[in-house]
Amino acid sequence: MFHLQEWVNVMPNRMPSSCPTGAAALLVLAALTNACSRGQTEQSSAASSAAPVQARASDLGSVEINPRLLRRFQPLPAAMESDREPITAPKVTLGRQLFYDARLSKAKDLSCNSCHDLARYGADNRPMSIGFRGQIGKRNSPTVYNAAGHFVQFWDGRSANAEEQVKVPILNPIEMAMASPGDVVATLAAVPGYAKAFHEAFPDDAHPVNYDNVGRAIAAFERKLVTPGRWDQFLRGDKEALTRAEKEGLKTFLNVGCMVCHTGPYLGGSMFERAGVVEPWPNQDDQGRAEVTKSAADRMMFKVPSLRNIEKTAPYFHDGSVGTLDDAVRVMGKRQLGLDLTLEEVTSIVTWLKSLTGEIPKDYIAMPQLPDAPTAVSLKGVN
Repeated sequence: MFHLQEWVNVMPNRMPSSCPTGAAALLVLAALTNACSRGQTEQSSAASSAAPVQARASDLGSVEINPRLLRRFQPLPAAMESDREPITAPKVTLGRQLFYDARLSKAKDLSCNSCHDLARYGADNRPMSIGFRGQIGKRNSPTVYNAAGHFVQFWDGRSANAEEQVKVPILNPIEMAMASPGDVVATLAAVPGYAKAFHEAFPDDAHPVNYDNVGRAIAAFERKLVTPGRWDQFLRGDKEALTRAEKEGLKTFLNVGCMVCHTGPYLGGSMFERAGVVEPWPNQDDQGRAEVTKSAADRMMFKVPSLRNIEKTAPYFHDGSVGTLDDAVRVMGKRQLGLDLTLEEVTSIVTWLKSLTGEIPKDYIAMPQLPDAPTAVSLKGVN
């Protein structure tokens, strides 16, 4: 019989956004293969129940994972480097300050960290974040940890890289709500300490305090927001880094076909996929990437989220509609694979998913000393 494991070995790690049906076909194949696998498992279970207890001693042995499948995943890099934007210590220092500075918001009460709390795995654990004057956003705020390495940014992929992405929320009228790039620059220029910081970070620029450099600095800081953990140790060859139950969960994850989309070093973040491949997504108000491309082919297409630190970043999905990890796994099984996952399968997968929780770099994310207070000359009040 042809197995899913053999099929995925020859498939690319990234589906082109212009051809979403390729991934859909794989997911359907995964569902069919899983049905066959379940039948084999039930036969094996029946045979085991009739065998002497001694015959089940092998249950205590090691869990074997096909090494060819493990090659679909990679350990996290030390930093998510960019060829165009090298990471430097002065950029990181400035970017850390800007990430925490609420003066980048119109009401001076919100920073990047407000919606992407670095002490809470880069999320705020709300279905939708709260922005300027209590306005509620349209989509769930994803974690910023390990995100700068994704192939695009935002759920709909409207920014190509972290340098572009970080500039968008600052100007979004329902998020940080600054009126224009010029207002951001005027605000920063009014803080004496920032002039020196920008000059050190961008010594070749004649006028370093500019909006593009705001994005470049914050992105440099975010490119080192990585959270390695036991999963990375396992991928590097330490087979004892995961428990037996976690390895069984990984095996279930592979067998039902989840790795078709959740692959690579971030277990996601490398492709778009339709929310509701097999069964339509309940909430159709947000059409995803189609709102960017205006193409019917991109309706309900979203960037596949990373599974890194997934147990810490509830609620889940672009609409923040599911509050628990167990329910999120069930929803994915049903709507993406067409499977009614059993309680045992869900529990097993969740056990493995929790092993993807990494270590927060506490020293790196420590709240910095922000530059001195602004002069009274340039700051604009809230209208």
